[in-house]
Amino acid sequence: MSLPFELRYTQPLEEAVEEVAQALDGGYGLAPRSIALLLLQGDEATVQRVGARQPEVVRRSRELAQALEAELGQPVALAVAAERYRWSQRVAAAVVQERAARDDTLGERLGRWAMHPWVGLLMVAGVLYALYQFVGLFAAGTVVDWLEETLFENWLTPRVNAAVAELIPWPWLQELFAFDYGLITLGLRYAVAIVLPIVGAFFLFFSILEDSGYLPRLALLLDRLCKRLGLSGRAVIPMVLGVGCGTMATVVTRTLETRRERVIATFLLALGIPCSAQLGVTMALLAQLPWGLVLWGGVVALVFLTAGFLAARLMPGEPPLFFSHIPPMRWPRGKNVLVKTAARMQWYFLEVLPIFLLASVLIWLGRLTGLFELLTGALEPVLAAMGLPAEAAVIFLYGFFRRDYGAAGLYDLADAGLLAPAQLVVAAVTLTLFLPCIAQFGVMWKERGPRVALTITGVVLLVAFGTGWSLHHAITWVGGVF
Repeated sequence: MSLPFELRYTQPLEEAVEEVAQALDGGYGLAPRSIALLLLQGDEATVQRVGARQPEVVRRSRELAQALEAELGQPVALAVAAERYRWSQRVAAAVVQERAARDDTLGERLGRWAMHPWVGLLMVAGVLYALYQFVGLFAAGTVVDWLEETLFENWLTPRVNAAVAELIPWPWLQELFAFDYGLITLGLRYAVAIVLPIVGAFFLFFSILEDSGYLPRLALLLDRLCKRLGLSGRAVIPMVLGVGCGTMATVVTRTLETRRERVIATFLLALGIPCSAQLGVTMALLAQLPWGLVLWGGVVALVFLTAGFLAARLMPGEPPLFFSHIPPMRWPRGKNVLVKTAARMQWYFLEVLPIFLLASVLIWLGRLTGLFELLTGALEPVLAAMGLPAEAAVIFLYGFFRRDYGAAGLYDLADAGLLAPAQLVVAAVTLTLFLPCIAQFGVMWKERGPRVALTITGVVLLVAFGTGWSLHHAITWVGGVF
């Protein structure tokens, strides 16, 4: 029996492939047939490469692609994928021998359930609840409280303040290292006592999901929702990574196929995806206000979905296609999980600690020169319109240095009793939607260019303050029921 190894497409598609392949002059490093298929599917890199040498071939391939889509009733890329799938089924049928059926393993059943439209959503809810318990309550609550109170407030901070006051006679220089905004008492405390345990817990949780094979199934499950936002299921990975670190997630948007997807994903990461430290601190703050936690999550989710829906309508381009290999579900392997977590923690902590310390220096310089008070003073009328006290201006400046820096400042304000419950919810929502941190902004500038980075930043700023103002007035309008 002959095996159907030679792949030939249905007549109109095959004729178009042959016509484009024969028009190519070679020298592209791939078989002409492969180049022709990529051109007909609109691959950006191939179109640019061939267009530089043979623009007439690119024009003809576009004409053929439009004619094929009209005749076949679907995008060329989807038609090619369907033909290849049918071909692979024929090959498999020719060479595979079926054995007696066996019972599905637990991993196989879980894998199917994870992609089921309804059961899969219940599993997503369970994963989010586990994330909340582990990162939001345990790491951001129990661990952070112990480190803050035992290590810093009761032991390190008093000793540092006393030592600096004794060794440095100038008060203006003392504040660089100690007291309210010092390198050690603020920068090191935020990085070690607040950020480190929360980020570490998230990366451990993410590594478990990754090693289990769950993430590709999550991408397929959410592909339809992502398409409404101008994205494909492939964007789920940078979005989930953004809950760990928005800077790293912005870099990962390189894996998205089109520039339109990359811009929309970058915008949504900057607007509505809190990093793990910010998420953990916010959850810990609102854990005692169940209505506040639900309202915060609902408002942020609504803004995120609305912004994505509008961005998909305003930016021209075709809906992206998504195909993915689905690995088997398995129990996570401890060694793999620990290695991945350690690698991410090393990268994150080497990146975050210098920025925390630099932020402390910049805050010290800003306070010393009066610039800090000038900026916070400019923010106070805006915050007053949202019903927030003047002291909250500081946390928004912190938030630009790092989102988790601002969240830690919000933690301090709430701990000092300076925010009423309604104010805490408004501040948490606004800070979550606020500007990306300076590191994420730098990556946006590098990856997307100055015009896109500045446009995204301006839109995010308007949306954040507009949402905070609207939420404040909505709570006031219902009579302060909350």
